[in-house]
Amino acid sequence: MPSKIIKALFVFVLLIQSCKNETLEFPISKVIPAPMSHTYSDAFFTFDQDLIIEKHQQFPLSGNFLEAFFQNNGSILINESVDSPKIQFILDETIENEEGYILDIQKDLITINAKEDAGAFYAVQTLRQLLPEGFEGDDQNMVKTSIRSQRIEDAPRFKYRGMHLDVGRHMYSTDFIKKYIDAIAMLKMNTFHWHLTEDQGWRIEIKKYPKLNEVAAYRNETLIGHYNDQPQQFDGKRYGGYYSQEEIKELVAYAQARHVTIIPEIEMPGHSQAAIAAYPELGCSGEQVEVATKWGVFEDIYCTKDETFDFLEDVLDEVIELFPSEYIHIGGDEAPKTRWKACAECQRRIQSEGLKDEHELQNYFITRIERYLNSKGRQIIGWDEILEGGLAPNATVMSWRGINGAIEAAKKGHNVVMTPTSHCYFDYYQSEGDNEPLAIGGFLPLEKVYSFEPIPKELTAEQSKHVLGAQANMWTEYMPTSDQVEYMLFPRILAISEVGWTTKANKNYEAFVPRVEHFVNRLELLEYNYANHLYEVEEQLNFSEGKISYGLSTLTEGKDIRYTLNGDEPTANSELYETPLLIDSTVLVQSAVFKDNERLGSILEKKFNFHKGVGQKISLNVEPHPSYNSGGIEALINSVKGSDTRYGDKEWLGFWGEDVEITIDLSEMTHIESISTRFHNGKGQWIYAPKQMLLFLDDNQVILEEIFPRETTHANVNVPVNQTAKKIRISIPNYGIIPEGVQGAGNKAWTFIDEIRIN
Repeated sequence: MPSKIIKALFVFVLLIQSCKNETLEFPISKVIPAPMSHTYSDAFFTFDQDLIIEKHQQFPLSGNFLEAFFQNNGSILINESVDSPKIQFILDETIENEEGYILDIQKDLITINAKEDAGAFYAVQTLRQLLPEGFEGDDQNMVKTSIRSQRIEDAPRFKYRGMHLDVGRHMYSTDFIKKYIDAIAMLKMNTFHWHLTEDQGWRIEIKKYPKLNEVAAYRNETLIGHYNDQPQQFDGKRYGGYYSQEEIKELVAYAQARHVTIIPEIEMPGHSQAAIAAYPELGCSGEQVEVATKWGVFEDIYCTKDETFDFLEDVLDEVIELFPSEYIHIGGDEAPKTRWKACAECQRRIQSEGLKDEHELQNYFITRIERYLNSKGRQIIGWDEILEGGLAPNATVMSWRGINGAIEAAKKGHNVVMTPTSHCYFDYYQSEGDNEPLAIGGFLPLEKVYSFEPIPKELTAEQSKHVLGAQANMWTEYMPTSDQVEYMLFPRILAISEVGWTTKANKNYEAFVPRVEHFVNRLELLEYNYANHLYEVEEQLNFSEGKISYGLSTLTEGKDIRYTLNGDEPTANSELYETPLLIDSTVLVQSAVFKDNERLGSILEKKFNFHKGVGQKISLNVEPHPSYNSGGIEALINSVKGSDTRYGDKEWLGFWGEDVEITIDLSEMTHIESISTRFHNGKGQWIYAPKQMLLFLDDNQVILEEIFPRETTHANVNVPVNQTAKKIRISIPNYGIIPEGVQGAGNKAWTFIDEIRIN
């Protein structure tokens, strides 16, 4: 019964939203991130031709923003008429959270209570979302718009709510950076992590070192296609640029006016090949290198000699002058130690400082930079590799390689920001559709972002206080245009905003979806590009007695799903989906979402290629990695092939550094002609096909299959058997440690396995 009531309520809310009369709206169906609490009354506040905004001297930014919002639309005039409806800002010291607010909408008066300007600003963003989207543009018909009287009391769950942007791989105009900041502010996020230096380009003007902008800011050409493509190809065109200090000052001020702090990232000791190209003496060899033209991890990193620290301190002095943020991000990730091991200067440093190895040398490097920044009144923040060799005394850790780095740092009393690849990397694919733009890999749909819980269960209540919040990252290797950045950003930024702001008790994905469906109207008026996957068909596979039950659904209410089994694309006249389909043979199912005889989203194609292993009992000696197990272990024998272009969909299972043993029980003696599967190769993502696969039939017969080639995107294996067996056991040894000189060197390799076909 409760689920039926909730469903009915969603339908009611959507019906209300569809009405042209804006008077009868329930605001909770609109606001993102969801507020903490609210109550309603029966009155309505009506925006007349004239409006009074009574600003408060303690809240200059929020008052100015609201006034400009109405003035930009032009249909409402701001004046002092006594009879006009009024919006009033009130200083309220009783509000505990500095970013909290109370928004009280009455018949003729809207009051915004806050303790600080930040809270008042977020109240303004809530009010903005309660208003019709027409206010965002030049719609002159907003006069007499009414919104329901209500009271919203709100405050963020986490102090740190961030969004990252890499401009080292591809850079974007200052106008777009402002637009990016606007999105952050609208969604009550307060931090813009600006990744300014990389192997492929240095993007910040440093006056003391002009070659950083003359040389390091430009690369000779850029990789075309994916890093894993063989052979790699390049465009042959010089690419680059940088942001001047005047431009940066303007952007910092723009962000401050929206209560957004910009944290600059200056990478060290790794990801520094562009700087070394400009000043070769910063590297260990002193030899000339080029600004990198492809993506990845490079062995040329900063040397640990004193001259390097003099350079970095000079750079940081200019960075500090430009950015007033408490934190300066120093990177610290993916720094191969190859050059350090062969460098006489670095080895002398290890000896003179009494260090054990190159990992402790990295700790020395980070700690020395931290001391310098601390002396300037700043704090460092870095990726979780700064834990290697010991953590600098006051450092804050961004945990990206899962959550273990955060757990380790928090238990040691260090603050952490949660940004694991599994839930927070917006350069991953957000749909399994074949028409998605090229991305680095992985699969991160909206629902998975929304499901992220920043507090690891391994932490005590006291240790959890060190979790400052969450951040999503936008790495731009495969995003040459700002339009594509927006596509990868929206609507997933809506989900991460709610992760950082909304209490666990108020989070509900089914309630979130209709708010997203409504919010895209605002995105269109604000001219943001976005990925519209709301109307894709969701699928569920269940297994029973060798057959597959194939369920279809859509989270958006008031829609139909229609499907075909004959190879034709579904139309408004195709079969209406009502109950799960029983799949017991090879078939192509095509389905799509419809409303009023119009197809809304893309067509979902699912090809089932039946074989003798489908629906049988399967077990593994180890669990797949949680980030790559969305299809469950049954995905290995569900008759569905994984994507040919990516490894992160539901059909590929990923294992990190583990030897995998798979057992399939066929229940009875079965004649087997062959067994086949395939492994993914993606060296840019640390994924390596195994060197061999061992096949056991009923525990007493062994077939050893050497796997070749391992240099293509997929390593296909097809083992002739022509025997009868009841039980199949497949042993897949992990590739091992990734060798020096490539991405992920020194780390365990990933193994990714697709469908195991038993013919």
